[in-house]
Amino acid sequence: MSNPISNSFENYLGKFDESDWQVAIETLLPSIHAVDRNAVQIWFRFYPLSLQKFLVSSPDIDSAKQGLAMQGDFGLENKIDSSHSFLYGHRYWKEVKAAIEAEAQVFQDASVALPEEISQIAAMIAEKVKADKSLLIAVTAVGFMTLAQVGLDKFKASPAAVQKPSGLLTKSANAVVAARAKDESQGLFGFLKTVNKKFTVIHDERKGERFEILSDQEIASASANDRSQNWQETDPRCWEGPVPVECTSASCGTCWVGVLGGEDKLSEVARRERRAVKVFGYDQTDATKPLIRLACQAKAHGNVTIVIPPWNAVFGKKVYGNVEDLELEPVTTSAKALRETVEQATAAKGPTE
Repeated sequence: MSNPISNSFENYLGKFDESDWQVAIETLLPSIHAVDRNAVQIWFRFYPLSLQKFLVSSPDIDSAKQGLAMQGDFGLENKIDSSHSFLYGHRYWKEVKAAIEAEAQVFQDASVALPEEISQIAAMIAEKVKADKSLLIAVTAVGFMTLAQVGLDKFKASPAAVQKPSGLLTKSANAVVAARAKDESQGLFGFLKTVNKKFTVIHDERKGERFEILSDQEIASASANDRSQNWQETDPRCWEGPVPVECTSASCGTCWVGVLGGEDKLSEVARRERRAVKVFGYDQTDATKPLIRLACQAKAHGNVTIVIPPWNAVFGKKVYGNVEDLELEPVTTSAKALRETVEQATAAKGPTE
């Protein structure tokens, strides 16, 4: 078991709910390098604290997951060292993890504000690794939340394995930001083209994995054309291409993605996607072009860099209790089970009602 001093740090982190963490991240965003500004917001939506607490408090976690139509691998316990590999700051994880463990041994000031505590530890790590503090804040915040969800003992037991930078992530942080903003060349007379413009969706920067997308094409349909490998061997949810999909009508939530770069080159969120994402519980925010999108609805007008979460579910009603009766109409039989779950989610009362 953790000693009493260590427990004081766990207790400190445990007093913050999901909204507290969101406020902390929003407070820190201006101080985070642009290379990880989207990434850290996406990470916190891939591993929502409220959903984790809902499952942990359930008498039978497996049954609870079934009730949420959960697919894939949710949770941080087996991904302590890897969940954040799409962050540029992941390269400093060994030092970040060690610093957080050291802080847990001496922590006493439970009155310190969460953003300040994250910032102070990030500054210490930055000095040690001789890197700009802006590159450490995001991954430090991720480390804090990881500990909050898995507990100090499991956090310490993880070997601090770091994936060596590869692909685009071998470049400087500024170079990565510039590369994400650049569009595919359309040739000498590309500016004259009005149709058939081709762009690129990068879905794994480390491996350099990408697929081609036509202008005004949905990400999911472009992904389905990628037959470069057997994607189901990597993720059983992937029937066609690297982006998981069950339907193509915003009715299953399987194809949700985080947008690391190029969110401004995607179509605005239409009413159907906005309502559906609320049912799913993915916390899309009210922005016209947010960082969390349904790939079957988001159309590209330029190069986009995405990251694919390892799970999907329908938990808006049961976890957040903020979903009214909605009508979603899948057009494929493959989405039938998920449709039934969605209907139950919008009709049943939440645990606090």
